[in-house]
Amino acid sequence: MLFVDNNETTDPRMNLAIEEHLLRNVPAAEPLLLFYINAPAVIIGRNQNSIEEIDPDFVRENQIHVVRRLSGGGAVYHDLGNLNFSFITQGKEDLHNFSKFTRPVVDVLQGLGVNAGLQGKSDIFVDGKKISGNAQYAAHGRMFSHGTILFNTNLENMLRAINPRQVQIESKAVQSVRSFVTNVQEHLPKAMDIVALREALLRGIFGTDSVPVYGLTDTDWAQIREIATQRYMTWEWNYGRSPAFNIQKSEKLAVGKLDARIDVVKGHIQAIKIYGDFSGQQDVAGLEKQLIGLRYDREAIEAALAETALEPYFGPLDKDTFLNLLA
Repeated sequence: MLFVDNNETTDPRMNLAIEEHLLRNVPAAEPLLLFYINAPAVIIGRNQNSIEEIDPDFVRENQIHVVRRLSGGGAVYHDLGNLNFSFITQGKEDLHNFSKFTRPVVDVLQGLGVNAGLQGKSDIFVDGKKISGNAQYAAHGRMFSHGTILFNTNLENMLRAINPRQVQIESKAVQSVRSFVTNVQEHLPKAMDIVALREALLRGIFGTDSVPVYGLTDTDWAQIREIATQRYMTWEWNYGRSPAFNIQKSEKLAVGKLDARIDVVKGHIQAIKIYGDFSGQQDVAGLEKQLIGLRYDREAIEAALAETALEPYFGPLDKDTFLNLLA
């Protein structure tokens, strides 16, 4: 096995591109091990609807990346307190064999005095609380098995980022998530930071202080940047690949009730109807027509309506209020 040094990059788009590059373009005969720590991000499962998994306001206000990964499963929150590991191997015979890849992690954690163990198909728990979820992906006769380790992640931000904004978050909700997940740091008998944990995992998994390294070359980095640019940095992959869905947004405002019904296909507004008891002078169908075909995100809608006055349609309606209703 070889350890792949990612040069301490914390850009989730680059780290997912490194992982994909190792899978597709580095046909090493022996397994590869990648560790990475991401800046705040929501990592969306391959088949998920990005819009339905996040609170767009919280994500935007806190500059949290939203990035779709290749593997399936659910949305997860990453920040600088979350350590991610990925084993890249030849063949697909270990697809769905999560224990092969989580066992080395569990063994190291236990050696550090943490009561860790595999629970269910693919999760690692400590004292009845989850610290790690895992997923896998295979392509071209190779596969990776990757997972998270909650070390000292901000659990409240995790709850807010991956919680749709329509769901009211109260203190009891934060307590509820704390009763199900935990940070490894809270269970260590001796103080340790996340870098020290990574080093302990490297020594434990390789069984030596002299860890063999696969050094990423300039050619590797060029291919990684290309993958990141063409996939993980694009709206089309991170949002546009979401399954078709329809959404209803309704709110009682000063101008009256507004009820928006929106059909979204490949991340774009295919149809929209706005109902309500507002008293505008112009037919709202003209406004609806402006929105057809737009990307379903706030920035695209805001740009399209930059020169459009809403008062003829609704009366004295603030544009930010309208944008908040739609997206």
